[in-house]
Amino acid sequence: MSEPHTSLKQLEFPSDPTQLLEVDRFFEDLFERENLSEELHGNVSVSISEAVNNAILHGNKSDQSKLVRLNVNLDENELAIEVIDQGSGFDYDNLPDPTAPENLEKETGRGIFIIRNLSDELEFEDEGRIMRMHFSLK
Repeated sequence: MSEPHTSLKQLEFPSDPTQLLEVDRFFEDLFERENLSEELHGNVSVSISEAVNNAILHGNKSDQSKLVRLNVNLDENELAIEVIDQGSGFDYDNLPDPTAPENLEKETGRGIFIIRNLSDELEFEDEGRIMRMHFSLK
């Protein structure tokens, strides 16, 4: 394992959904190299996909001149991933409940809910432009 809280990698890419392939490849390599569990891999994969899509579509409004950055840290206890966009932020404390009857038929609005349920901890900073997901390795 890497030194505690040493950044393994910093990825930066334009707000283009096709970049998800590169992000997926990076995490495939990470999980293989560090011999991390399949269950963790599934949770991280879905969470990263949701977070990067949110950053591209909602944060940066699909503006390819704006970048998304990932900071990935791994120590013996956890995998921490920051997803940073260049958008205007959002009110992460007042999101509609996707499980409420009036929201069940909506096609959007589940990403943060999914990430909250798959990660061990989810934090926001900079008015929502920084999302930090924590996944326990214990």
